[in-house]
Amino acid sequence: MKKFFALLLTSIVTLSLVACGTSSSSNNSEDKKVIKVGATPVPHKEILECIKDDLSEKGYELQIIEFSDYKVLNSALADKEINANFFQHIPFLDEEVKNRGYDLDYTVKVHLEPLGLYSATLKDFKDLKDGAKIAVPNDPTNEARALRLLEENGLIKLNSGDLITVRDITENPKNLSISEIDAAQLPRTIQDVDAAVINTNFAIQANFNPSKDALLLESKDSPYANILAVRKSDKDSPAIKTLSESLNSDKVTKFLEDKYNGSILPAF
Repeated sequence: MKKFFALLLTSIVTLSLVACGTSSSSNNSEDKKVIKVGATPVPHKEILECIKDDLSEKGYELQIIEFSDYKVLNSALADKEINANFFQHIPFLDEEVKNRGYDLDYTVKVHLEPLGLYSATLKDFKDLKDGAKIAVPNDPTNEARALRLLEENGLIKLNSGDLITVRDITENPKNLSISEIDAAQLPRTIQDVDAAVINTNFAIQANFNPSKDALLLESKDSPYANILAVRKSDKDSPAIKTLSESLNSDKVTKFLEDKYNGSILPAF
């Protein structure tokens, strides 16, 4: 009888271990349905929040990892800390891939954030005086965008090329003093300069309304649409395809229209 109970106890323990193993395997399977996306706060995180329920209905848990420093988002993606990121436009990604050797690509264009010129004191860009101070983003692609915006409105003239800097200014009739500042810091410098060219996401965080407050605003034809970036090896995975489809949905279009009133535009 004692031997019988010993064998019975052994069987129970063995079955328990098997059951735990099965449970662990099941949990791992569930973990594979988690999609971790790195994003800057506005508007990228807000857009992702908009589609969380839709992804849940399709069997995926969307985890949004907020980054305040956009300069580390591509390295986080390349290092497999996240499954995708949402913060940048195509020229920025192309430059990162070229300079850092990241094996990254994008799946879909989502929205356009027009770059704008803002001022705490001026109501019209034509009121810029001789020697006025203007701040622009210091990363290569956005600095080029900012300078082209000034050129398109007759404030300066530039050399041809893509990644231009202040050194490519050929004519500066107002003798504008143009300083290169980290993009995230530009709203904080607005009191120290006459005007600043600011990315829409940072402008919104600083309580600017691009459609109302910008002295100058990029055209809707701008090629700088924001994208969902992924590792090339994951580009065709079911999870990334589902995420991409959700970001290009009618729900996102309506969200952009209702939330941002024309300041941020659908790019699909």
